Amino acid sequence: NAPGTDILAIVKSFNIPSEFPVKVMNQAMRVPDHVQEADRDGRTDLTQLMTVTIDGEDAKDLDDAVSVERDGENYVLGVHIADVTNYVQEKSALDREALERGTSVYLADRVIPMLPHILSNGVCSLNAGEERLALSCIMTISPKGEMISHEITESVICVDKRMSYNKVSAVLEQDEQALREYEGFVPMIWMMKELSELIRRKRGKRGAIDFDFPETKIVLDEDGKPIEVKPYDRNPATEIIEDFMLMANETVAEEFFWLSLIHI
Repeated sequence: NAPGTDILAIVKSFNIPSEFPVKVMNQAMRVPDHVQEADRDGRTDLTQLMTVTIDGEDAKDLDDAVSVERDGENYVLGVHIADVTNYVQEKSALDREALERGTSVYLADRVIPMLPHILSNGVCSLNAGEERLALSCIMTISPKGEMISHEITESVICVDKRMSYNKVSAVLEQDEQALREYEGFVPMIWMMKELSELIRRKRGKRGAIDFDFPETKIVLDEDGKPIEVKPYDRNPATEIIEDFMLMANETVAEEFFWLSLIHI
């Protein structure tokens, strides 16, 4: 009856590996905890670009960031994904272990990561105020929501602010406390909302379907006992990130299509 025993039983029953082999941990320990000068070679320096992460309050590993600015009447949207491959070389012990696991496993009260915490919460996480390596998709979008041009580049970024879905949504609702906390970022948040709505309308005209399926969250007390099952809040901030990620996915897919790397 000890707290958490039931979760451990589920982990064991599905043979989910909760420990990393010594060889993998040794390799992870040798990875530097900050961007090295040699890593910058050939990368686009985007550290001066105002960039934010928007995730749930309890998110630990932050693997995507966004930026939005104006270029005349157009929007310049940046989607920046943590460049894990710089630290996990193909066929290394880290790579083989990650391949074996396939994914991180999210349970009611914990996450069993695909990579050791020292990487997934450290140099491979887009933590605010710290330079990080990323793969960036920079898209110029017209006021009609049409893609004008794009660039996909290896980059160095520095996230200015870690934000949460609920607080970004509160900013859009003119909540005074949220406005004070995110002072300096409010114009960009409204620009994100504006661009998100443009992208969503454009996608809807193409016949896209919005699969708005409810997701549930299990709330536990301090002893790990479930006390409530409630739906995840889907608010304007979650829609903004969904729209931006979909736009980046479409852009990358189209890029690969025209490079003839995908054969139909």
